[in-house]
Amino acid sequence: MLIRIDPTLATPLYEQLVSGIRASIIDGRLSGGERLPAARELAASLDLNVHTVLRAYHVLRDERLIELHRGRGAVVAVRIGGHAALAGAIHDLVDEAKSHDVSEGALLALIHEAYRWTPQAAGVQRPVPTR
Repeated sequence: MLIRIDPTLATPLYEQLVSGIRASIIDGRLSGGERLPAARELAASLDLNVHTVLRAYHVLRDERLIELHRGRGAVVAVRIGGHAALAGAIHDLVDEAKSHDVSEGALLALIHEAYRWTPQAAGVQRPVPTR
């Protein structure tokens, strides 16, 4: 598992770690059932505080991407198998955006807005079923 942490970035270290592990899970570099390094081991290898790693692991647990087992460590959740298609769609979206010269910031803003959009927020009513 290759994760890059850049302490010069404004993004908190635990969020960088979460992003790296999340990406590895979604694109299949880490598979369901695979054990993650112990928090102390990962912290030492990345020159981070163990609490930073634990915070990242808790965020990933809350996202249901990993499971934490007391005394046994962190394991990639088995039920995440459907994310492979999502990873492919993301790569396709990025390629399409690049081909149209859409900046990274603009693409992220579009994704953020699309993620927040719901039919109810846009004033679109769900059809009422008739009997």
